[in-house]
Amino acid sequence: GCEYWVHDYEMRLGFTPKEAGKLARIFETAFLAIWNGQNEDDQFNALILPQSVDWRKVAFLRLMARYRKQSGLDPSENVQIEALARYPDITHHLLDLFSVKFDPALNLTMDARKAKASQLVDTIKKELETVVSLDHDRVLRRLLNTLDAALRTNYFKVDEEGQPQPFMSLKVNSQAIEPLPAPKPYREIFVWSPRVEGIHLRFGPVARGGLRWSDRRDDFRTEVLGLVKAQQVKNAVIVPVGSKGGFYPKQLPKTGGRDAFMAEGIAAYTEFVSGLLDITDTYEGKGTKAPDSVVCWDDPDPYLVVAADKGTATFSDIANGIAEKYGFWLGDAFASGGSVGYDHKAMGITARGGWEAVKRHFREMGKDIQSEDFDVIGVGDMSGDVFGNGMLLSKHIRLLAAFDHRDVFIDPDPDPKSTFSERKRLFETPGTTWQDFDKKLISKGGGVYSRSAKSIELTPEIKKLTGLSDDNVTPNALIHALLKAPCELLWFGGIGTYIKGRTQSHSDVSDKANDAIRVNGNELKAKVIG
Repeated sequence: GCEYWVHDYEMRLGFTPKEAGKLARIFETAFLAIWNGQNEDDQFNALILPQSVDWRKVAFLRLMARYRKQSGLDPSENVQIEALARYPDITHHLLDLFSVKFDPALNLTMDARKAKASQLVDTIKKELETVVSLDHDRVLRRLLNTLDAALRTNYFKVDEEGQPQPFMSLKVNSQAIEPLPAPKPYREIFVWSPRVEGIHLRFGPVARGGLRWSDRRDDFRTEVLGLVKAQQVKNAVIVPVGSKGGFYPKQLPKTGGRDAFMAEGIAAYTEFVSGLLDITDTYEGKGTKAPDSVVCWDDPDPYLVVAADKGTATFSDIANGIAEKYGFWLGDAFASGGSVGYDHKAMGITARGGWEAVKRHFREMGKDIQSEDFDVIGVGDMSGDVFGNGMLLSKHIRLLAAFDHRDVFIDPDPDPKSTFSERKRLFETPGTTWQDFDKKLISKGGGVYSRSAKSIELTPEIKKLTGLSDDNVTPNALIHALLKAPCELLWFGGIGTYIKGRTQSHSDVSDKANDAIRVNGNELKAKVIG
């Protein structure tokens, strides 16, 4: 038979709890929430017992702290937790302010909520005068500011069985939040759960833009903000302003292959999109209808339209299914594309347009790239929309090298005919990476190298291509050299900013993930950039 062991622990509190009678239940529910994966296991949970509150209240503090951290302007998470723990009265009043603003069970009129909230804000501001540390003051003052600027939350929503949502979302008036990097959006929604974190930035009441699967846990807001700047320009002739969203799946499996990886990504995406729709109005009859159990501090706001982006090209049907489940007024028009829309990748719109510009550049130099071989170095992989479509638009491409976030592909002396066919095979096969490229077709001295490798051994052919003299270099050093290598076309079909001005700093570019490989424009040896 099986043996079972029971461990009995005794805990002694190093503080006087606010409501000691509740501690047993509070501890049990908090422990089970972590055990069952409903809550993260981190130092924020040390606030639960001193505050004598349900673990979800502290999870909301975590949500606000994580949102603030994404600005890139705030103290570290450890300092955030330290500040909340060191000043329990301020923390308690922040939670009171949260309840006064958003708990529908209080049955207060909006005027009464505003009056009580104003009193609490004044109380907290007076308490902040007692905070000694500048960092602690910044943390607490900015959390107060975020809560003061908060417009909606799904915290109090429950499902058909009366259970709270497994994710939390918070909508804020970005214009009222200080400090935030410029440009400030009109509104933003931050979504948190143990499975995913994400943000949606919107620069006006009517705006559209894609949702991206980000790989930047600590600064996906910076990534999305950079993208939405460009989106604002691109959408100038479509709708007044742009929007963009990004989500970071936190529980991607290390085993199980691509299917398991994608399944978790889709689950994270589903929670993220649900978090957005949870606090978005819909149309009902001739008017708008606010979500149930959501206290709204803003005017009716029913316009939410999304699109595909990096990592979510095939997710539009999923998003539209969620919208229809919510009864959202746009139905299957919520996310562009999908089975009822156009397939951006299948049509190759972006790549084809960019390729016409590339052809013209070469034509002005007296070269027809549709009939003459030419050397290319690229950013992306064949599963991508812009890179994959682009690298199939001429049979005379000699792809010397390419890299994405996983691998570096090098083919020092490629055969245009056989490598074109292999690229086409990869493009048409779902889920491929550079590692799937037929190694027999790669010329002498080339190969496919993982970016997670400690170092890469350089062959004489790679040294000649890159100008490097070391026998071994890091993957980042190799990519940096490839960006500066001589070629006729540098094809940017992937995501990121890899070139900056000589007088610019990397922080000016706002693409931290690529700081280690970025080059100055005056170092480029490519004849054409596309």
